[in-house]
Amino acid sequence: MASNREIILVNISGDDKPGLTSSLTEILSHYNVQILDIGQAVIHDDLGLGILFEVPQAYESAPILKDLLFKSYEIGVKIKFTPISESRYAEWVMHQGKERFIITLLARKITAEHLAKVTRVISSQQLNIDTITRLSGRIDLNNEPTQNKAVVELSVRGNPIDAEIMKSDFMELSSKIGVDIAFQEDNIFRRNRRLVCFDMDSTLIQTEVIDELAERAGVGAKVKKITEAAMRGEIDFNESFIQRVSLLKGLNENVMKEVAENLPITEGAERLMKTLNKYGYKTAILSGGFNYFGNHLKAKLGVDYVFSNELEIKKGKLTGKHVGEIVDGKKKAELLKLLAFKEDIHLDQVIAVGDGSNDLPMLQLAGLGIAFHAKPKVKAGADNSISTIGLDAILYMLGFRDREISI
Repeated sequence: MASNREIILVNISGDDKPGLTSSLTEILSHYNVQILDIGQAVIHDDLGLGILFEVPQAYESAPILKDLLFKSYEIGVKIKFTPISESRYAEWVMHQGKERFIITLLARKITAEHLAKVTRVISSQQLNIDTITRLSGRIDLNNEPTQNKAVVELSVRGNPIDAEIMKSDFMELSSKIGVDIAFQEDNIFRRNRRLVCFDMDSTLIQTEVIDELAERAGVGAKVKKITEAAMRGEIDFNESFIQRVSLLKGLNENVMKEVAENLPITEGAERLMKTLNKYGYKTAILSGGFNYFGNHLKAKLGVDYVFSNELEIKKGKLTGKHVGEIVDGKKKAELLKLLAFKEDIHLDQVIAVGDGSNDLPMLQLAGLGIAFHAKPKVKAGADNSISTIGLDAILYMLGFRDREISI
């Protein structure tokens, strides 16, 4: 760089109003300045605008700054000028090749404590925060807290000292202060996910269907005990599946229709599916549950694919057996890979969502694995987890803002 170059940082603050940025940049255009960096944010109608520019060698900075000062006084904003040395600018340019990460905070409400503790972890890993953006809509103070969603996205730059320790710190912090903290590399795949694969029971719906059927068959306690042990990974899924299905022998087929029509859909599921469908994402149910209920949800929510287990029915009653291969954890991962191949997408473009230990294989295979209201073992094995709000939290992890989400 030539030693006589002048670089100026201009900071403007005040009430936001139409034409403000235009009137200031028009002055700069008269002097043919080169814009080196620019950023603008508006919080509660209060503007913060920064412009970094190089003064052309044909001009001096004084007339430019004077014109900007007069214009800022005329339109009622504050303005501040800071000279930037060439060495400082060169150092800033050198940092542009560093990795970037997206950290998303999701909760019913976000407090100063949440931000303080999360940013402390970021700082301890020697990362710099470039931008902080609110993705959720403005909070209505009259709403019940259980209806609120507060989501803030931080774009950070740098190379973490230890990414695994950082994730571990976030997980521990999340359980202590009641906020979900998603951590993702900001790469091309993060911005181009195309397929979302869901577990069904306790993920898309707030129940375990086999438990519902068991209650009606009078074996609820027995089946629930086996289900809980399987979810904790204490019993092999296939063996637990066979044991539980055998207990349903003799149940009337009509009961399945009654259960299907009263399935409790998980908070945010319909909003999530409507938005994913609108923007062309493919969706799939990969479930250790049953086809009958998966197909019911397929019709109700607009799901593209369903792969789950089929109960054997003869003379209008369940036989206590299943038909075909059992969809277990290993099979879910195989199906996810098959669907990615069919849709001609990279595995890093796939999201997998589930709550049980049999979901871990697909959560770990997908580009983004999300443990949803899951047990600690599943959370520890997944990339990220959601525990404070509904399934539509996934949209914020994809970078959607409320104004882009189908209600």
